Amino acid sequence: MQARILADAVVLAHLAFIVFVLFGGTWVLARPRIAWLHLPAVAWAAYAELSATICPLTPLENALRRQAGEAGYDGGFVVHYLIPLIYPAGLTPSIQWLLGALVIGINLAVYAIAWRRRAEKLRSPPACDAPARSSARRAQ
Repeated sequence: MQARILADAVVLAHLAFIVFVLFGGTWVLARPRIAWLHLPAVAWAAYAELSATICPLTPLENALRRQAGEAGYDGGFVVHYLIPLIYPAGLTPSIQWLLGALVIGINLAVYAIAWRRRAEKLRSPPACDAPARSSARRAQ
């Protein structure tokens, strides 16, 4: 039972990673320092999809399922609903290339927005300086 719970936890972690890769860039818009965690995750995901590399979480999950005495993905909420999202039927190399390009494209767009916002912020003077300058001019 414990190995099955751990295998389900690995699936949830795998799904969380995928969601973070796809949508974590929007988090970067609010908290730019997250980019230090997000960019390596995007790089790994793009590499894994474009090279058809198996994510290390997959063999770990399968080993835990075998340890639990399970032969496959039969039963349970996690297995029934989440596994098809992470391991879609009919996944071909062409689809994997498309997914890799999608990961890169989404994140390039989000990081372009983040970069533009940062550049605009650096170009504009701080808002708190404006009142101080106005009152200094009035005093003269």
